[in-house]
Amino acid sequence: MSAPEIRPTLEADLPAITAIYQQAVRVGTATFELEPPDLAEMTRRYRALVDGGYPYFVAILDGRVAGYAYAGVYRPRPAYRFTVENSIYLDPSFHRRGVGSLLLERLIAECEARGFRQMIAVIGDSANAGSIGVHTKGGFRMIGTHPNVGLKFGRWLDTVMMQRELGEGASTVPGK
Repeated sequence: MSAPEIRPTLEADLPAITAIYQQAVRVGTATFELEPPDLAEMTRRYRALVDGGYPYFVAILDGRVAGYAYAGVYRPRPAYRFTVENSIYLDPSFHRRGVGSLLLERLIAECEARGFRQMIAVIGDSANAGSIGVHTKGGFRMIGTHPNVGLKFGRWLDTVMMQRELGEGASTVPGK
């Protein structure tokens, strides 16, 4: 297996990204979204993130979009402006091949370069060992679990909260 290319997302990648996310919504518990968004909605979300100054990457492997990752607003109030929430989704045929870790590594580096200080992972389903493992490997620590906060596929699901400092973290106060 060759190493995936991790690069900024292009609008031409959005149909593949949409298909990956639609699959995650339809059969997975990593997202609590219940109806898969279409390409127009995924394009709107992509543009909002990129126009807002947040990074968005794809992993290309075997000539295909193997997965994608982005950072976005953690909470909308100004005091949270140095904290981002990350998201990573993979095509199921590329699970357990290191793609998620490479995407997360690139995302962390880019968020640090953009001056963000904290990254939060809100992981759907406490049984999501793959995502918890990728984040642990990426330097995140467990900060808590919200039990039974989502109802999907007829069952209650937890969210797992993990956090990682970026750059200087909370050791200094940014100038802006």
